[in-house]
Amino acid sequence: ISRTKIDLYVQCPRCFYIDRRLGIGRPSGPPFLLNSAVDQLFKNEFDAYREKGEAHPIMAETGRNLLPARHEDLSRWRHNFTGVRVHHDPTNFILFGAIDDLWQDQDTGEYLIADYKSTSKKDGITAENVWPGYWRQMEFYQYLVRGLGYEVSPQGYLVYANGDKSRVFFGGKLHFDVSSVTTAGWSRWSGERMPHCSKASCRQRMRAAPTASTEQRKAVALIPDLAQSA
Repeated sequence: ISRTKIDLYVQCPRCFYIDRRLGIGRPSGPPFLLNSAVDQLFKNEFDAYREKGEAHPIMAETGRNLLPARHEDLSRWRHNFTGVRVHHDPTNFILFGAIDDLWQDQDTGEYLIADYKSTSKKDGITAENVWPGYWRQMEFYQYLVRGLGYEVSPQGYLVYANGDKSRVFFGGKLHFDVSSVTTAGWSRWSGERMPHCSKASCRQRMRAAPTASTEQRKAVALIPDLAQSA
């Protein structure tokens, strides 16, 4: 179960069940290619500092003694189809998610999750106006890395590239203000918040949903519980 599927469950448990058990996924939108390009450029930049063993300038603003972490599994943890994987015993699910980066506090040895984002907000980026799903994403990644036995700080960082739309001339270049935001004390995600969508509970949701087709309702009645068959 990926981080995006966990988000799907939070948004719509019925949609999660239909996706995972019936194989009917939500229609996908167009790929965010510019966002992906910014994400990769961030990774390239922090990797250059990692190779030099130096702190990125954005790290100096945190007030902590941070460096990009050197970890033998980082490339695998970053890959979309492998990511960080943890077995969740109560449900027998394999939870996984691909992190953007891993930092390490040189004083405490703790790892910190860093995630790269890009947007264009007139009022700038603050911890309060970040989409709540990004903090949930951060919690989930912290849970995964901690599940592998590592010490992970409850404090994670979102590094934002905020596009400047106020310039008169485009000139074929996008200009960004780069900053980081954090909210100490997050990392409340736990295995107890795993999707709980049994046949009975999902059948009830389907009956209550006016958009559920007769075929979908019949299918839910015939399929065993999701967790039991994982």
